[in-house]
Amino acid sequence: MSAEARTAGHGTERAAATAAPVRRRGEALESAIYGAVLQQLTTDGYARLTMEGVAAAAQTGKAALYRRWSSKEELVMDALRASLPPAGAAPDTGSLRGDLLAVVTGLRTAMFSELGAAVRAIMSEMDHQRARAFLELVLERVVEPTTALIAEVLDRGTARGEVRPGAVTPLVTDVVPALMLYRIKMCGGGAVELDPAAIVDEVLLPIVRP
Repeated sequence: MSAEARTAGHGTERAAATAAPVRRRGEALESAIYGAVLQQLTTDGYARLTMEGVAAAAQTGKAALYRRWSSKEELVMDALRASLPPAGAAPDTGSLRGDLLAVVTGLRTAMFSELGAAVRAIMSEMDHQRARAFLELVLERVVEPTTALIAEVLDRGTARGEVRPGAVTPLVTDVVPALMLYRIKMCGGGAVELDPAAIVDEVLLPIVRP
């Protein structure tokens, strides 16, 4: 065999080694798969996402996916469920405005993260019936915990005299998520346009102050 042939052969072997699946198990493998799902949802959308594409991006074999998930819908649902932030404790900055600003900033960060971009991609291209399960998951893990935090912050403000009695209602606690979802869906609002300080100062505080 010539030197050129040997060199070419070594190059082919290196390429094959690079393309070979990475041997991972358990949480490390799941994390890589979920990351690949979010990336493909953001760049390609739900319709073009495939089990084969996810496996390639995660550098694993298709069999590793099919052993865990029988369809891409199940895979996407689990990827979203694993990536959604857990419910946190209500912030306590010492002031009503500071607490509300922390909650609203956290919600904006979640909605405009890679996860948020993936969720928006799903909602934009799926019919209402098929998207319902994804929407319910987002409501359960993002929106409802946020409204609960807002209610807790406002209740604390009521006890301190910063919020007028009776002002804390479900409509009031729904204002921030509803506003953000509206701006994203109907107006194409970006993260920069959704200023947490403006939302707190121009919307929330005028509604609840004594």
